[in-house]
Amino acid sequence: MDTGSENENGMHRPPLRIALVGLGRAALFDHIPALKQLPELYQITAVCDLLRERRSIIEKDYPKVHTYRRVEDMLDDPDIDLVDIALPTTDHQSAALASLSREKYTVVESPLALTHDAATILKAASAKARGRLFAYTPGLFAPDFRLAQTALDNPSLGEIYEVRVRRQDYLRRDDWQSVKRCGGGAAWYAGLEAVLQAVSLMRAQPAQLWSELKRVAALGDAEDFAHIVLKSRGEVTADIEINGGHLAPFEPSFAVRGSRGAFTVAPNATEGFYHVIDPGFHFPRRRSSVRTPPLDDMHENLKVVDVPATLPPTAEKSGPVAFWRALYATIRTAEPFPVALDDVVEAIRYLQLVKQASPFSK
Repeated sequence: MDTGSENENGMHRPPLRIALVGLGRAALFDHIPALKQLPELYQITAVCDLLRERRSIIEKDYPKVHTYRRVEDMLDDPDIDLVDIALPTTDHQSAALASLSREKYTVVESPLALTHDAATILKAASAKARGRLFAYTPGLFAPDFRLAQTALDNPSLGEIYEVRVRRQDYLRRDDWQSVKRCGGGAAWYAGLEAVLQAVSLMRAQPAQLWSELKRVAALGDAEDFAHIVLKSRGEVTADIEINGGHLAPFEPSFAVRGSRGAFTVAPNATEGFYHVIDPGFHFPRRRSSVRTPPLDDMHENLKVVDVPATLPPTAEKSGPVAFWRALYATIRTAEPFPVALDDVVEAIRYLQLVKQASPFSK
């Protein structure tokens, strides 16, 4: 078994000993599979869950793992460097505060908190713990998002005026994520990453916000449809749709629209496409007129090209794995983490406004 990683100079760095709090779908089907791909960086040394059968699942793969029923008992375990909190949303704040009070590095599943005030409290606790709090945001490391980021600097798009973020599925959700009093709803369970992605692609903080929430297919009382529109003080608009009642085929997960065409990429794809006016094409000189127009079609004969865009072979393809790699580099080598906690707290402020403005949330 690997007992650590080596940097480019061959210096040994030990793996981080990680404890998982809450063994639901997020931990079992997302966090743990990613961590298993990085044995030289992470060792699962402890788990905590109320259900004995959930703890037993981990013991099958990790027979030496420490198992706990109570978070408080687990946090006193000296063999823990990092605490990964994947509890129901209403328990995120209390568990994170308890972990930070012991100066443990702490990762919290999305959303970080259910109010801007709660997020601000966590931010203060992180500062007291020397910046040891991180929001779990694998979508900010996903290949489709990374490709969309590269499109922003491609001159073939012309002047960018709109970005679109889509997360679509058809799911008759019946778990606690579909129940309002449990902190459920699409705005919370998927909105944080979507807003962070949109703001990053806008390259500016929003100055205006519009939104609507609906329940389409979910079986609980919380929304599974969230439509959020953000506008910067410049000319860029971000249109976000999180839809749990949308049948396939799905729209591109990201679209970047400019005055000469658009870039699109499918969900989790490593290749996207530019559909743009040929960069070598120049419009003939024309100007507007207030005179009675001729009875001609004003469309011009445009030369349009489709150009593929692909992530380089060396780029990290998996959002979760890339997230954990970046987190290890931050903790072990002090590299700046790509997702700033300030941005996460601000995104929660936007989401709280979305929830407060909707009669559906009452």
